[in-house]
Amino acid sequence: MRYFVAALVLLFVARFAVAQNVTGVGVTPEEAKQGYVSLFDGQTLLAWFGDIRHYAVEDGTMVCHGGDVYVHKPYANFILRFDFKLPPGGNNGVGIRAPGKGDAAYLGMEIQILDDGNEMYQKMNPLLQPWQCHGSIYGVVPARRGFLKPTGQWNSEEILADGSHIKVTLNGTVITDADISRITETPDGKPHPGLHNRKGYIGWLGHDRDPVAFRNVRIKELP
Repeated sequence: MRYFVAALVLLFVARFAVAQNVTGVGVTPEEAKQGYVSLFDGQTLLAWFGDIRHYAVEDGTMVCHGGDVYVHKPYANFILRFDFKLPPGGNNGVGIRAPGKGDAAYLGMEIQILDDGNEMYQKMNPLLQPWQCHGSIYGVVPARRGFLKPTGQWNSEEILADGSHIKVTLNGTVITDADISRITETPDGKPHPGLHNRKGYIGWLGHDRDPVAFRNVRIKELP
């Protein structure tokens, strides 16, 4: 019983920290002044829910080994900043305005994370589609390519979601900039019922057991 109570206390503290927007790992003093807060403390995964058993904290980074995890607090409009490192062929995604269960690419939005230049994707049949490449709104809006750093190096990304305006900046270059309110047909030809969600959860969308690493995860809420 003592261990159960202790676990509940730790979970409450983690949720309270996220809810109260406590600054932490990865937030610079200037960002703190602007209202950014940390979503990952570099030590635990208590602020996240989902397939936690397939994620691990390794050397202060959050490493995916499969499955989807989400931050406990839902967000509507925000600027999300984070660093990520891909293994060769690595595949993951950022779920935004997602329900926290089901396929976030359709029930919310997925911003693709992918080593799209890897040889394995050049041999796919059918070939990798533009809306599957890194930084794309999966199945909906293709991103500009060629701005990922070599695998094994850290990349920095920013995702702005402000109403219907979705913008992705990779290593200082805008690779996706779209007004999703104008989208009537999706290039993948599939229904995306969550595309226009006003609010939802943010999370990592693991693919198989690709060890994609994340650090310096921080967010600023917008009006």
